[in-house]
Amino acid sequence: MKTSRRGRTLISAAVLGVTGIALAACSGGPGQTDEGGGEDDNVVTVYGTIVTPEQELLEESWADWEEENDIDIQYEGSKEFEAQIAVRAQGGNPPDIAIFPQPGLMADMATRGYLLPAPEGVADNVAEYWTDDWAGYATVDDTLYGAPLMASVKGWVWYSPSLFEENGWEVPTDWQGLLDLTAEIQSATGKPPWCVGFASDAATGWPGTDWIEDIVLRQSGTDVYDQWVANEVKFTDPQIKSAFDEFAKIIQDPNYVNAGFGGIDTIVTTPFGTDPAAAMVAGDCILHHQASFFDGFLSDAGGEVAEDGDIWAFLLPPFEAGSGEGGAVVTGGGEIVAAFDDSESTVKVQEYLSSPEWANSRVSLGGVISANKGLDPENASSNVLKEAIAILQDDTTTFRFDASDLMPSAVGSGTFWKGMVDWVNGTDTDTVLQQIESGWPSS
Repeated sequence: MKTSRRGRTLISAAVLGVTGIALAACSGGPGQTDEGGGEDDNVVTVYGTIVTPEQELLEESWADWEEENDIDIQYEGSKEFEAQIAVRAQGGNPPDIAIFPQPGLMADMATRGYLLPAPEGVADNVAEYWTDDWAGYATVDDTLYGAPLMASVKGWVWYSPSLFEENGWEVPTDWQGLLDLTAEIQSATGKPPWCVGFASDAATGWPGTDWIEDIVLRQSGTDVYDQWVANEVKFTDPQIKSAFDEFAKIIQDPNYVNAGFGGIDTIVTTPFGTDPAAAMVAGDCILHHQASFFDGFLSDAGGEVAEDGDIWAFLLPPFEAGSGEGGAVVTGGGEIVAAFDDSESTVKVQEYLSSPEWANSRVSLGGVISANKGLDPENASSNVLKEAIAILQDDTTTFRFDASDLMPSAVGSGTFWKGMVDWVNGTDTDTVLQQIESGWPSS
C-alpha cells in the first residue's frame, strides 16, 4: 500500500491537543507500574467496541490459545467504549488491554501517559507483519504503542447482480456514472434505490462520515485528504464543501433514499448494519454503501454474497473515469490494540493478537479481514472479503485510514458525527461545516 510520509504521521500536534475527552494531564497513567512490571494473575481484561454477535467470534478466536497458555482473557464489549475508556482510565480502573477503533483516540490516551509503549515482541510482529502505514497509525511521537488488529476496506457499493442483469444496469466507472445509475434505477422502479442507516448508539452519524471521506479522497486526492486530517485544510474549505454537495445529490434527494424505511428523516434512526442488510436481502433496497464487514450482516440476514449470488459489491468509482488506474484508491478502518498494564500475561496476549496466528484464526471464523501480511486470503469467508484482503496486500493500492478515526476525538467522534446527523436532518451545509470545524483543538 502506498501512502505519503504525511499519511504515516497523521498523529500531529493538532491531534495531540486538548480534546473533548475529560482526561487529566499526568506524568504516569493508572495502568503504569513503578518497576516496569504489572501484577500477573493469569487473567487479562480486554475492553473494546466489538459486541454480540461478533463478540462471540472474537472470544472463539483466542479460546484454544487461552487454554494452551493458561491465560484467561476476559473480554468486555461496549457500545459506549469511546466515552467510557477515558472515564475508566482517569478513574484508575482501566482494562489491561483496550481495542481502540480510532487511532486518534488512542493517541489522546497515549499523550496523557495512560498507555504503555508496545513491548518488544509486539514491536517485532508489527515490523514483520504490518506495513509502515499501519504501524504509523499505532505510533505517537515516534513511539509505537500497539499493533493493528482487524481491518476493513471501505467504500463498497452493495447491489443485486440478478437485478442488474435483468434490467441491463451496469457498474459505473466514475462518480457521475453512479449518479446516472441512481436516476436510472429510480426511473425504472419508481422507488428510492438507496438504503442508508446512520444509527449506531453513541456513535450515530459515522456512516455519513465514511461517504464524505470516500468522496474527498476520490475528488480531491491524497494530498488534500492528508491535509484535511491534519486540519491544514479546514472543513469550511471549498474542497470539503464540494464533497458534501456531491453526497447531497444522493442522500438529500427524497427520490433516492431511504429504500425500505421511509423518507430522509428515517436515516438517523435506521441501524447501520442489520436493517439495510435485511432490506437488501428482501429486495426492498437495491444500493447500499458500506465497508467490507457488511458482508457479515448480509450473511446473517440469509443472503448469499457472490458475483452470481444474492448480493455482490463494487468499489465506489473514481470521481473521473480512469483516475484510479494503477491501483485501487480506498479508505479503510481497523483497530489498534494497546495496553495499560505490562504484566507477563498481558504482554503475551498483546503478542498473540499482533501475530498472523491470531489473524488467521479470527478471519477463518468469518465476517472480517485483517491487513496482517501473514494472513492467508483463502481463510476469508467470502469472495468480497478475499478481494478486500487482496486490495490491502497490493503494493499498488493507495490506502487512507478513515479520516474521522485519525482526527482528534473531539472532532472525529464528536462534531463530525454530530454534524452528519444535523446535516441530514436539514441544517444547511455552511452551518454544519462551521460547527464541525469548531471542534478542533485550538492548539
